[in-house]
Amino acid sequence: MQYLALLMSKERDYTPDEGAALMAAFENFHAKSASAIRAGDALTRQAAGVRITGGPDAPVVTDGPFAEGAEVACGYYVFEADNLDEALALARDVPVAAHGAIEVRPTYHTFDPEWSRSGGAQWLALLLEPPGSVNSPGTPEWEVEAARHGEFAAGAGDHIVAGAALHEPATATTVRVRDGEVLLTDGPFAESAEIATGFYLLSAADRDKAVKLASMIPASTVELRQLAGVSHL
Repeated sequence: MQYLALLMSKERDYTPDEGAALMAAFENFHAKSASAIRAGDALTRQAAGVRITGGPDAPVVTDGPFAEGAEVACGYYVFEADNLDEALALARDVPVAAHGAIEVRPTYHTFDPEWSRSGGAQWLALLLEPPGSVNSPGTPEWEVEAARHGEFAAGAGDHIVAGAALHEPATATTVRVRDGEVLLTDGPFAESAEIATGFYLLSAADRDKAVKLASMIPASTVELRQLAGVSHL
């Protein structure tokens, strides 16, 4: 089974020594966990991202940042694991877990590793919905939503490198490591104003094209973030 691990952390500036130490820690993690990593990259700062609300019919684009002082998405992985316990064991070794958090959710679709690594993805589009608007698989509402995503896929074509829907919020687990102790928090997270329901990896020549593509996605909110291009996959 595959799991999306969304890395969350407060944004900060690192000294050269701190940056080098963090990069070395990620290189060690990749060397240890390479067989389970299907995709992953860091994200550029939230201030350079956009949020798109209103849906495809009336999109409203807002430039970042969106949550100053709070933990924000700073990277992602897609893990291959036999079960949740294995996915959480991978997540606790991600260096960000020591000072931020890793949100782990199982995906509904298989992520092809060769496709995702060679497709030239440059943007992560994270799909967000209010808790009351999250549809359950197999319901008529889910089927309608799936059909709309099919229309988006047909329109976006090769600009979609990969993507997946996420299991319901109750399957989410947040991993933190503090003073060597692993702290797990199970979902759903009642305090959340928005819940991730899926994601796309997109290829676009520039920011304007990426925003145009993301504006076509059928979701209440799409957070579009550029990949930093520092993956060691």
